[in-house]
Amino acid sequence: MGNKMIDSEVLYYGNLRTESKHIQSGNKVRTDAPIDNNGKGEAFSPTDLVATSLANCMLTVMGITANRHNIDINGTRAEVSKIMGVDPRRIIEIKIEFYFLSDYDIKYKKFLEQAAINCPVAKSLSEDLIQNIQFSYGS
Repeated sequence: MGNKMIDSEVLYYGNLRTESKHIQSGNKVRTDAPIDNNGKGEAFSPTDLVATSLANCMLTVMGITANRHNIDINGTRAEVSKIMGVDPRRIIEIKIEFYFLSDYDIKYKKFLEQAAINCPVAKSLSEDLIQNIQFSYGS
């Protein structure tokens, strides 16, 4: 088999903790199991990263759209929360509230919101997972 390109490498440290390394940049992210699932909650849990990745992806594609339409979304903030289900334990809902510093023309709001809800992470998650996404402008 030829050379395989890997995106990341994950090391299990023990005590329900991992460290992920992004191969191209060398950046690292640590995880810990949440308090409600045998961990100490001292870092992102893997499910926190799933929910947070949705917000990261939405902001990234909104940034691409903003650049295309020459609008500034720098400083936009997202508050992320997740709701867990049981049997099986899984994320059943991700809530994201975006706070834009500026207000925009309705046309640009539509471009931004459509980009967000159609981002690759959003389209990769189970259709059973509720994505509750809100947008607040000029806050």
